[in-house]
Amino acid sequence: MTKELPYLLRAKDVEALPRSEAKHFLNERAIRRTRSLGDLTGLTGLGIHLVEVPVGQASTEFHTHHYEDEFVYILSGTAEAMVGDECFSVGPGDFIGYRKGGLAHALKNTGETVLKYLAGGERKANDVVDYPVEQIRFYRNEGLSKDAVRAEHIQGPSNIKSSS
Repeated sequence: MTKELPYLLRAKDVEALPRSEAKHFLNERAIRRTRSLGDLTGLTGLGIHLVEVPVGQASTEFHTHHYEDEFVYILSGTAEAMVGDECFSVGPGDFIGYRKGGLAHALKNTGETVLKYLAGGERKANDVVDYPVEQIRFYRNEGLSKDAVRAEHIQGPSNIKSSS
């Protein structure tokens, strides 16, 4: 008999959850600690995560998704939000919506304390993610291994760009 997943996670239980630390495969300065709330409540089409980014670290490598929307809601700390060619200072209560097919983006903790935010995004079976600084396109297709291709090896226009 399998244990049914809860619909509700209480604050005390969320705080007690272990944090999974990850370093981005393209950026060793992108380190974050994550608690996946969506997984623990059985969400399959939407990922919801509590994320902590240490001082001076980035949240991820600068990127954009072709087929998945994402969002970030800052809970505490301060950061620089890079969106396309612009940078914004963000802090508690600020919301950032990253549209599918939109501008490349990333966060960097520029504060003096750990940056904490709620992140969410779609979980589609297939997606294409561009990393414009690295000039890499990443393909994720359900049932297949993940593939990353350098822009120079893509037949036709690669359209790997950071801004409109």
